[in-house]
Amino acid sequence: MAARAPGARRVRIAPSVLSADFARLADEIAMCERGGADWIHVDVMDGQFVPNLTFGAKVIETLRRLTALPLDVHLMVVEPEKYLDAFASAGASTLTIHAEATSHLHRHLTRIRELGCLAGVALNPASSLATVEHAIDEIDVLLVMTVNPGFGGQAFIPHSVDKVRAARLLLDGAGSRALLEVDGGIGHESIARVHAAGADTFVAGQAIFGAPEPAAAIAALRQRCLPTV
Repeated sequence: MAARAPGARRVRIAPSVLSADFARLADEIAMCERGGADWIHVDVMDGQFVPNLTFGAKVIETLRRLTALPLDVHLMVVEPEKYLDAFASAGASTLTIHAEATSHLHRHLTRIRELGCLAGVALNPASSLATVEHAIDEIDVLLVMTVNPGFGGQAFIPHSVDKVRAARLLLDGAGSRALLEVDGGIGHESIARVHAAGADTFVAGQAIFGAPEPAAAIAALRQRCLPTV
């Protein structure tokens, strides 16, 4: 099956609250809504799978009260199966787990779907797409990390573009309708490159929350995905 043209894919912008000002969280989420954000991205880190600690289920509950936007929850944790029920109950819309963090990927993706969430799989920059081929029919979101996970504000890894292109071919070749998401160093230049390679869903932190006009930054990122004449 041939890859779809970029113009045929709906663009989703998912501001990452890892870069938000938590002292003004309600205002930050309202700003994302005004700017036309499609999802809110939430990074959950356990200090083991990645060298950082972030949010628990209580933060998901808080965000759920603040917005009706889908909550895109990225579990950068070991033994992710321990957290699925709690985060789904807290209000997650998508639960994305790392292929590297479990030896029972298919089982956990099935459980995520049973909980009523979209089932996502994330791959670190050094991980092969081959690790998800066996579970392709259970994947609703394939997340290609374009930095090594653990910290916000990192620089985009240039050769990630080739991996995104290969991921698009994998999904289309399998007849999958899964979304192809990218996370890490996404800004005005990199978003255009990964969109052209086949991505449709984009996590951005500093490019939005660090901008002088964050709401306008969301629109500007989306604009970079439009076909040029």
